[in-house]
Amino acid sequence: MKLKEELNPLLLLLFHLMVWIYTFITFLPCCLVSWVSVPEAGFCGSEEERAKRAKALSVLGCPEGPYRAVGATKTLATSLQPGVDTLDKMFEFAAKRFPHRDCLGARVVISEEDEEQGNGKLFKKVVLGEYTWRSYHEAFTAASQLGSGLASLGQRPKSNIAIFCETRAEWLIAAEACFMHNFPLATLYSTLGGPAIAHGLNETEVTHIITSRELLETRLKDILIEVPRLKHIIVVDDTPTSWPGYPRGITVHNMAAIQELGARPENAARERKRPLPTDIAVIMYTSGSTGRPKGVMISHSNIIAGLAGMAAVIPNLCEEDTYIGYLPLAHVLELSAELVCIAHGCRIGYSSPQTLADQSTKIKKGSKGDTSVLQPTLMAAVPEIMDRIYKSVMTKVEEMNCIQRTLFTLAYNYKLEKLSEGYSTPLCDKLVFRKVRSLLGGRTRVLLSGGAPLSAATQRFMNVCLCCPVGQGYGLTETCGAGTISELWDYSTGRVGGPLVCCEIKLKDWVEGGYHSTDKPHPRGEILIGGPNVTMGYYKSEDKNQDFFVDESGQRWFCTGDIGEFHKDGCLKIIDRKKDLVKLQAGEYVSLGKVEAMLKNCPLVDNICAYANSDETYVIGFVVPNQKHFLALADQYGIRGSREELCNSKAMEELVLKVITEAALTAQLERFEIPRKICLSPEPWTPETGLVTDAFKLKRKELKTHYQDDIERIAAKLQKSCKKKEAEPETCSSLCATLKPSTKFAPNKMEHLENSTASQKHLVPQTQSSAISQADKSGGNAYLYILIVMCFYGVFLCGIMLGYFRSKRREKRRINIFTRLVHEEEQREWGALPKKHSLTFPVPAAAGLRSMNVSLPFYGNHGNHFGHLHCEDAPPSPLACTEQSSVSSLCSSADTRLAIEEESDSGTVEAPDEKTKGGSGKRGDDSGSTP
Repeated sequence: MKLKEELNPLLLLLFHLMVWIYTFITFLPCCLVSWVSVPEAGFCGSEEERAKRAKALSVLGCPEGPYRAVGATKTLATSLQPGVDTLDKMFEFAAKRFPHRDCLGARVVISEEDEEQGNGKLFKKVVLGEYTWRSYHEAFTAASQLGSGLASLGQRPKSNIAIFCETRAEWLIAAEACFMHNFPLATLYSTLGGPAIAHGLNETEVTHIITSRELLETRLKDILIEVPRLKHIIVVDDTPTSWPGYPRGITVHNMAAIQELGARPENAARERKRPLPTDIAVIMYTSGSTGRPKGVMISHSNIIAGLAGMAAVIPNLCEEDTYIGYLPLAHVLELSAELVCIAHGCRIGYSSPQTLADQSTKIKKGSKGDTSVLQPTLMAAVPEIMDRIYKSVMTKVEEMNCIQRTLFTLAYNYKLEKLSEGYSTPLCDKLVFRKVRSLLGGRTRVLLSGGAPLSAATQRFMNVCLCCPVGQGYGLTETCGAGTISELWDYSTGRVGGPLVCCEIKLKDWVEGGYHSTDKPHPRGEILIGGPNVTMGYYKSEDKNQDFFVDESGQRWFCTGDIGEFHKDGCLKIIDRKKDLVKLQAGEYVSLGKVEAMLKNCPLVDNICAYANSDETYVIGFVVPNQKHFLALADQYGIRGSREELCNSKAMEELVLKVITEAALTAQLERFEIPRKICLSPEPWTPETGLVTDAFKLKRKELKTHYQDDIERIAAKLQKSCKKKEAEPETCSSLCATLKPSTKFAPNKMEHLENSTASQKHLVPQTQSSAISQADKSGGNAYLYILIVMCFYGVFLCGIMLGYFRSKRREKRRINIFTRLVHEEEQREWGALPKKHSLTFPVPAAAGLRSMNVSLPFYGNHGNHFGHLHCEDAPPSPLACTEQSSVSSLCSSADTRLAIEEESDSGTVEAPDEKTKGGSGKRGDDSGSTP
């Protein structure tokens, strides 16, 4: 629905007029400020100008690369500070430089209670207090004591130790303790299942593990018998102090007790063996999205180089910044982000996805979430988290009344336009987006996205409504999370920026997929990352190390398996993934990741997994529907039942499929890419279900196993129809056609207009009742804008004309006053009060005029007489008569005849002659001059 149909045209015109006037008023001050101030490099100019600036260059001038950042074309960065080449030195440097500044903080739980939901389930709700902080000196001391205590328990340098714990301050303290004493740290996701945990512990042959009380009792305790080498379990919680009931040979300790052991003089005085830059710092197990988790060996020098690359793209990073940590520290993105903050003296406040915001699931209603209390300035997020924020806010927007909703969208569009021009919008930020920004505390200035592709619609939304730039990064565990990060002022979407200063990237042809470095307009191919941040390979998995290689210069490279293209300005765009590409029976290639990314923008979809088989000609989808829109759709068509009953309903499957098909056609997917059938899931996919990773990446193998029965059922149903027509999407089946909605349902609410051109035009959120589409720049709205401009200039000209006529009126009033004074003087001599005197006389023929009219009275200034001549054949012109050439002399000349007319209130009065004057007989002199 068009915008002009939602709001009264007069109100819409008024809004645009106010915006125009505001822009007109602030234009000159903005220009003056920008002219006086010295802009930072790369932070000025329009989006088009900024897009043309080179972020990276091909070192050899070849389209395949390698590409390096413009600031690192000669040498790649390897460290943050000279001489700081290991993680223990970095922490020690920060502790000496910022000893008394806050380092690690956490909130204390004040109370807990169980709250019953509408479906009968009990949710634990908590009330949390303020953040309590440890300084850098205190954190360094705690890590040093813990490391000494572990050494006293028999942990030896270069012997692996495992950590299986949630994200919290104790996790980072334990990691720093291991870095100090050269204990390689094996990290495991807290959501891994028992077999994966046992595999990691047995493969690394650990004898010590650091965990939490909850994970020990719920996950680790059941598999202890499968890990025969394990001897010591260190629990980060303070209570309880005794742990009965564990297998013989395994001792459970509290972290506080180990720190007390390490603080003893005999243990504290023991000399520790410092690590070398080439020593292994972390064995980071992947999330297992493609199978069994693999342990990536990361050296100290790898991490330090990656940190140097990341820190270079975060402007003004300093000790005044606050970072909120809630992502899994076993993920390379979170670990790298926190270590960057430690290196620069920032403070880190810990949170969790369940307590992040005021509306989070574990926060009791009326109490504050972690972002409201901490008010962070720096934050890392995965697209799944940002998608949830986006859909939540847009749902609130839909619930606004018509005027509020439309004004929100108008403000959104206005800010998008200004951002593309390189300007900020403080008034919109203050009046419109302040509440949205407060969701993350209100002070966030940098938001870094990683872990998965971020949709263009969500990225635009975060840029506009959260009033902070979103930097989209690309990296892998195998590259320490470092690869590319988009510059924060670059508001183009779909791109991940240029290479970081610590690495270089080149493209490798993938012939099977049809991607070549010679493609036009952009070179394409598999992404290869090389540099000091590329890790040492997989732990005890030589058969999987074929993706790593070393070139002739000794530099390590990693083949990512992702397909990308380089734009002219050196920015990389991820366009496909080799492992997600499936060749259908008819020969078409389907990118499952692309299909999922497009359909996730549909408001009816919370999550989706596309599935295809090379033996079939179609794509099917497993869908987790959005509860609110899903129930609304069922209500519109009069279908009743619980969420689980609705998900199992064939009618609802057909209705949802229709909505998804329309969304796919809007996104311009090919016919063979559109799912022909879907399966609805009543339960969301969380890391606890084992269907997604901690970073919310899909585990395709587990999802296929989970939905195997549905896959077979759908295959049997489609077998007959596929023979008739290959890969043709069903827009509406007969079952769906028989259903009629009681009221119109809007499936495409919050749909977005996405432009896939290189210029990356700005995107606008679109709802059924409030939408600003690209048609705003053409068609009817073009006339609206012209009308606005014409109205403004009409008002402007009217003001000028009004001022002119008022000034003329005041001048005429002054002349009338002077005239009255002159007439009063004449009254005493003539006996009447004339209102107007006129002199009419012929003019010589040579002048080309028949006659003139001189308006009286004449008033003098230093002997001069002034009047106005009104000519019949010419426009009025001023007449100035000197004393020698006065009106009297003109009237007495041979070719001039004088007639004086006097007009009074009673009519026209003839000028009196000598006889009627009485007494003296003559008036004036012999020349007949007039007074």
